Amino acid sequence: MSRPPVHYSDYLQLEKILDAQFPESDKEKIEAHDEMLFIIIHQAYEVWFKQILHETDSMLQLMGGEKVKDNSPDLQTVVHRSHRIGTILKVLVHQIDILETMTPMDFLDFRDLLRPASGFQSWQFKIIEAKLGLKFEHRHGQNYYTSQLRPQQVDMIKQVESQPSFIQLLNKWLERMPFFEDAELWKNYTPVAPKTEGAHIFWNDYRHIYAEGLTEVEKQQAQVFDQLFMQETAANPENQLSPKAMRAALFIMLYRGYPLLQYPYQLLNNLLEIDEQMATWRFRHINMVHRVIGMRVGTGGSSGKDYLMGALQKHYIYKELAMLTSFLIERRRLPKPSPELEKRMGFVS
Repeated sequence: MSRPPVHYSDYLQLEKILDAQFPESDKEKIEAHDEMLFIIIHQAYEVWFKQILHETDSMLQLMGGEKVKDNSPDLQTVVHRSHRIGTILKVLVHQIDILETMTPMDFLDFRDLLRPASGFQSWQFKIIEAKLGLKFEHRHGQNYYTSQLRPQQVDMIKQVESQPSFIQLLNKWLERMPFFEDAELWKNYTPVAPKTEGAHIFWNDYRHIYAEGLTEVEKQQAQVFDQLFMQETAANPENQLSPKAMRAALFIMLYRGYPLLQYPYQLLNNLLEIDEQMATWRFRHINMVHRVIGMRVGTGGSSGKDYLMGALQKHYIYKELAMLTSFLIERRRLPKPSPELEKRMGFVS
């Protein structure tokens, strides 16, 4: 049976999309040319948010599997889709360039007609944050962040917050790194530092080399290293990545040149890019708000610029991954993997 022809307009539902802009200024018979731009920009944001959620849901499903192999098609797909999210976020940042063609006086033409509507009521964006890993207790303005939403939207967000987030699945995946559990991979490894009771020979060497390279004013970093990477029982409850997961992430960063670690490294790098682009979007938003409304409160009742600044500072999701660069050492000083480990990381059977 042949399929009926598909028309461009029907496929994209253009009648619905192009008939979805209803400026409040038109209803009030007020001249406000830029309200159309304001509506279309925010509609475009919400459509892109839908795409980000589509990508995030697929990543959660793949990473939630019983076992995700480091050289598997599943991991390649997660890497590809996380990269796509970062690229979409770059587009969202650049959309602010278009919005900034609207002057403060242009916005004042219709601003008061919007109350209490606000971008703060974007439930999709809050769900994106929650699915990626922003916990309720880490949110800025906890008592306010769902106060302007409809009950069904609050229920959706709470439901998402009760489910495993991507950073939680990332933690489990990193903890499964097998290299340090297999004694056969270390039987021909040559240690360079005196043995420490209870420490794996690699991490004992690495800590020694790292601490040796610290300047006098950096010496306290050795204690921070122990807290983040070594002290399983004394781990900071604020951290979302366990010491075991942090060790795996640092190892990936250090030895990313080996084929087996290429996709894991790209995934970690993509997550850092997502965090950076979301922070860049918030920063651009802060500057735009300051430029357009100054110190006035937001249409949704928030403190405007001050609220946005608080969210910028607190809403980094993958901040523990960003900390890894503080604990890198030069390539020439890296402990040399054993022949067995090099073979394992090189896809050689």
